Amino acid sequence: MPEQSPLEPAEGDPFGPHNLPYGVFSTADEPDRRRLGVRIGDHVLDAGAAAHALGSPYAALLARPSLNPLMAAGRTAWRDVRRALTAWVTVPAHRADIEPLLHPLGSVTLHLPYEIADYVDFYASEHHATNVGRIFRPDGDALPANWKHLPIGYHGRAGTIVVSGTDVTRPSGQRKAPADPVPVFGPSVKLDIEAEVGFVVGTPSRQGSPVEQASFRDHVFGLSLLNDWSARDIQAWEYVPLGPFLGKSFATSVSAWVTPLEALDAARVAPPARTAELLPYLDDADAEEPGGFDLRISVSLNGQVISEPPFSTMYWTAAQQLTHMTVNGASLRTGDLFASGTVSGAEREQRGSLLELTWNGTEPLELPAGKRTFLEDGDEVTLTAWAPGPDGTRVGLGEVTGRVVPA
Repeated sequence: MPEQSPLEPAEGDPFGPHNLPYGVFSTADEPDRRRLGVRIGDHVLDAGAAAHALGSPYAALLARPSLNPLMAAGRTAWRDVRRALTAWVTVPAHRADIEPLLHPLGSVTLHLPYEIADYVDFYASEHHATNVGRIFRPDGDALPANWKHLPIGYHGRAGTIVVSGTDVTRPSGQRKAPADPVPVFGPSVKLDIEAEVGFVVGTPSRQGSPVEQASFRDHVFGLSLLNDWSARDIQAWEYVPLGPFLGKSFATSVSAWVTPLEALDAARVAPPARTAELLPYLDDADAEEPGGFDLRISVSLNGQVISEPPFSTMYWTAAQQLTHMTVNGASLRTGDLFASGTVSGAEREQRGSLLELTWNGTEPLELPAGKRTFLEDGDEVTLTAWAPGPDGTRVGLGEVTGRVVPA
């Protein structure tokens, strides 16, 4: 019986030809040579070599060590390349050319797939924002007065975004408990995670020209899972009045895989009902397609699932976030990354941060490795996710993993 081809993933594989996420990889024999790859099952296709072998007009774009040139080429190129890739991995006539260019996933090293320009983090889950408000303002309004009127966000640090698998060093900084007379300096004792989804910009825009929601697909290349590590004690002391700074900027982890928007057409859903009237530039009531994504996220701590946040509950959509962050005339650059903010659902087991899961440490998690309020040195956190695909398939979003190492 002939051996099954790597181009024929098992039925139900979330990385079948309906998905084809992009990444950047290197091999053991050429560790310094980074190549653009596309995942099919448990293999990675050398996209540049495939394009050269089959005479693709996009061979030059796909033979680069980063996704940025392809992302900057625009939506027509994205469609053409995806259509070609689908044919290369499904048409039997291409098999002899393509199979030698496949590398087992376990044999390659995955890298940050694009050069990041700017990084913006939003605060788009009503459940998360309400939980945080109840924790820190138990006698006041859970949501800030502006929360239902605009997507709240802040500009983060692009230079400390790392690819999945990179260790995260426990950050040190100033912290001050409410009863302490003065602050102290030392390693964070409230290190946390935030389960998020990041959207990466391909096509840039001109400064002074806001991007409308209807142009979302023209500018956003795809999405990745993202963990925005947070030092809650450092953040609590520093963030009034200007917002997150050192409590966030030490590390943000992203998946090695970028899922193209076109792979997620079957996962588009309507966002939650709006409970406040939106200004015209944010109003999406008459949008041509629903702005939400039905992404099913799973958060594991040391191999134990601790939360399953549903992205479909996010109040503000990625299209609204893109529009809002450019409405003042700010420009987009290829490689800009904007994150959803912590994804949390209505139920306790759907909360996307330890801050919420343990209610700021007052309700510890009971885990096989012992109780946890916040992260301890040696803890490993993994986010995975899938989305509904065409014809009952699942679209895998890869994973983002990080292990905490001592300060």
